[in-house]
Amino acid sequence: MTILDRISWPIVIMLCLTLGLSPFFPEPHLWEKFKMLAAGTLTRPLDIFDLLFHAAPWLVAAIKGARTLRQRV
Repeated sequence: MTILDRISWPIVIMLCLTLGLSPFFPEPHLWEKFKMLAAGTLTRPLDIFDLLFHAAPWLVAAIKGARTLRQRV
């Protein structure tokens, strides 16, 4: 059993909706960083860290979801 199995789904969802999307206005920070990445302007180390920080809950959700589906098969 890994640490991902110990984290409950409600916690993961809450992290995705809060940390993963904050700040909400004028646009989610993660969306802004993805636009910078697509435009090629994501060059500052702080922006790269910010992208990883806000994307981490979504990565945890994706990995946890894949593990859950794999265990059911």
